[in-house]
Amino acid sequence: MKPLIELTDDLAEGRTTSRQLVEECLEAIENPDGEGARTILKVHTERSRVEADAHDQQRAKGIVRSPIDGLPISLKDLFDETGEVTMAATRLLADSEPAQEDCTVVKRLRRAGAIIIGRSTLTPFAYSGLGINNDYGTPKNPWDRETARIPGGSSSGAAVSITDGMAAAGIGSDTGGSVRIPAALCGVVGFKTTWGRIPLEGIYPLAANLDSVGPLGNTVSCCALLETVMTGSEPRVQPPFAARTLSFAVPQTLVLDDLDDQVAQGFERALSGLSKAGAHIEEVEFLDLAKIPSTILTGGMLAVEAYAFHREQLEKHGEQYDPRIRSRLEAAKDISAPDYLAATKRRVEIIEHANVITAPYDGVLMPTTPIVAPPIAELDADEKLYGKTNLLMLRNTSMGNFLTRCAFSIPCHQPGAAPVGLMVMGETCGDDRLVSVALAVEEALRAK
Repeated sequence: MKPLIELTDDLAEGRTTSRQLVEECLEAIENPDGEGARTILKVHTERSRVEADAHDQQRAKGIVRSPIDGLPISLKDLFDETGEVTMAATRLLADSEPAQEDCTVVKRLRRAGAIIIGRSTLTPFAYSGLGINNDYGTPKNPWDRETARIPGGSSSGAAVSITDGMAAAGIGSDTGGSVRIPAALCGVVGFKTTWGRIPLEGIYPLAANLDSVGPLGNTVSCCALLETVMTGSEPRVQPPFAARTLSFAVPQTLVLDDLDDQVAQGFERALSGLSKAGAHIEEVEFLDLAKIPSTILTGGMLAVEAYAFHREQLEKHGEQYDPRIRSRLEAAKDISAPDYLAATKRRVEIIEHANVITAPYDGVLMPTTPIVAPPIAELDADEKLYGKTNLLMLRNTSMGNFLTRCAFSIPCHQPGAAPVGLMVMGETCGDDRLVSVALAVEEALRAK
């Protein structure tokens, strides 16, 4: 499906209708040979049709609420919708009480005219960067369906819903990379917003001090439009900066370790394209990045918060959890309060130092993930490989969450090659500026 801005133009010029767009999405979801059953856990079939007809009638009268009015999007199954069960893509919660009201994000999307086509799948409880779901099935990565590779997680369904035309864009969440990883592995754009920028009320949590909301789309502008809607701002896409005016830092610490050949080639291709467009790229020592994984592990930054939320449920229904998720949650029991507090203090120190290092630059560049998408079967069959791959997949992206930064993942691979993402990390609360930077990066990569 086309980028949101082009779809908006098509609606305005009468080349399509909201109902037609919804029907195209429903057809893709219901395709028996497709990934719909594993991608959209709950399809809002009739509601979408009714809303689409209402949008078309209003548009005929000249009433258009925003640039996303009448466009179908998918919603990660963590966000409350009135009358719907928020399952977090696990059978454990399938019989829970339906939500009494829309969460703030959904209210804002509906107010702007978005049509929620359905609830997209994810790793159960959003606790993995791989996207594997053994309760409802794992959607296959669009790049290599024959091999059946992972889509990336946890917002797996959001990414696949876009690549397969089930939605024009998707809404996900990102605690350690859950928007950017599936975006990178599936070849779309993902935008992790600064923690606290978009309200988390009514969203099933993983780690409240790391959770953030973010859109996925075909282009940077798609994500920018949705991000402004979810922040409660006027929907807009500010103009790009000129690439020749931009300066980027490329860390030489940790983030370039253990890259597979395809990621290394994609990353070099991205740097070459930016240099050709006139951007200044500088290799920098960023030793604090090497301290982040150990700080997260010894202090359990994410795990402690996740375990605290799940503790009572684990005690009552632990046998219903995916064993790989349960073991990771319960491992946090062994992390002491002094260790957690020490890690929290160390985090503040690392953030302060990192802010000084990156201040002179318009963005920090690194591969979104060190490897391309591996086969689902290999990871499902080997617990050690699953754990090792999950940590590797989350390594670069989790740095943005730890540092409380905003970041984009933008496709940087050759057409037809395995999808590879370029992560462009901005400053804390620098989301608006990062959009203009990301637009310039996207333009430079397309010119390449």
